[in-house]
Parts: sequence; C-alpha cells; structure tokens
Amino acid sequence: MLVVNGIDTYYGLSHILFGVSITVNRGEVVGLLGRNGAGKSTTMRSIMGLTPPKEGSISFNNEDITGRKPYQLFRKGIAYVPDDRRVFADLSVDDNLEIVFRGGPGWDKERVYGLFPALGDIKTRRAGNLSGGEQQMLTIARGLMGGPKLLLLDEPTEGLAPLIVRELEGQILKLRDAGISILLSEQNVRSALKMISRAYVIDNGRIRFEGTVEELEADVEVKKKYLMV
Repeated sequence: MLVVNGIDTYYGLSHILFGVSITVNRGEVVGLLGRNGAGKSTTMRSIMGLTPPKEGSISFNNEDITGRKPYQLFRKGIAYVPDDRRVFADLSVDDNLEIVFRGGPGWDKERVYGLFPALGDIKTRRAGNLSGGEQQMLTIARGLMGGPKLLLLDEPTEGLAPLIVRELEGQILKLRDAGISILLSEQNVRSALKMISRAYVIDNGRIRFEGTVEELEADVEVKKKYLMV
C-alpha cells in the first residue's frame, strides 16, 4: 500500500533523513521505532507532504505521491495523527469530528463513538478542556472521519498514563481488524511490540534495522544500541 523509497529530507540546510525506505502492506501495523530525535516524526511529515523529501520517492496504492499537499493525501485516504494532537480547542468534541467529515460510506460519528465510547460521553465538551488521553482519542477519531485506508500515528502513547495506553493499544488493534493499515512511530517499544507485526528502527535519520517483531526481540544489540531496552 505504502512504499517509501530512499528519501532524503532536509530542514533548511540541515540533512535529517538519509535514504529512508519503508513499506506498509495492506491490513498490517508497522512500527517505526527509535529514540527522541531519531527521525520518526520527520519521516511521517515527509510522507504526508508537510516536509517533502528532496530525494527519493513515495507511492501509495501504486501512485507516486511524492511532494503532494496534505489535503490531497487526505482525500486519497491517508490520515495523519501528529504527536502534538492539535485539536480545535474552542470547538466541542462533536464539532471537531464534524469539521472533517467527508460523507459517504466508511466512518461517521456513530461508528467513531462506538470505537471511542469515552468521547461519546463528552461530545459536547470543548476539546481544549479534555485530558491528554481524551485529546489523543479525539485526534485519531478525527482522522477516521475521512475514511482512511492508511493511518499515520506519530507517538500516540506519549505522555499518557499506563491505563490509557492499554486502552489505546486495544483501539488501534480494532482499527487494524477493520482493515486500516497503520504506520506507527513510537519511543515506547514495549507498547509498540504489542500492536505491530514488523518494525523499522531509525537512528540519526537512517534505518538501522528492518524485520519482524520476533527478529527484533531476538536482536539484543539493536535493542540495546538504538532502543535502550
């Protein structure tokens, strides 16, 4: 579904990503793992057209999408959930969902509230007054309103209490079971390994490991050197 092929991305004159290649197949959850500052968010932003790569290519469903605008990619079925959550603070939970609803088959508010019942209980509350966990659920729910085929989740468990993390893990697996492919970037390796089938480990803008969860679990050197676990 998604093929990232040898991308190089810069912030101004600073070279951040070096030949990063990633694939996500239909119906799987893939982890992009690494420490803070390793290049995970830049990879996500590159895919979503927020920081387009200067070299390499990105394709989605066999179509070259390199450098496309974020709104174009959203319409094609890619939803991006950034690590800073970016809710519309002055709008209610319900209005945050309504503002991006595209109509047609797929996800609507009723289905979203079925996945995140806690949001249904507070749908009239201002998003700016929500807890961190509630805001994270809302940003994922808002992305679903576009009916995505691919979900880019950037550090979804960051700053959340363990109980909320466990709840979120279950909801992400439900999204996989609903047929949505997911690229998940995480520092929380233990959490990520519960959800993903394959992993990429990134460090200093370069992919250092690619393999199955079992292969990563068995690679003590990679875990110690790049993931500190």
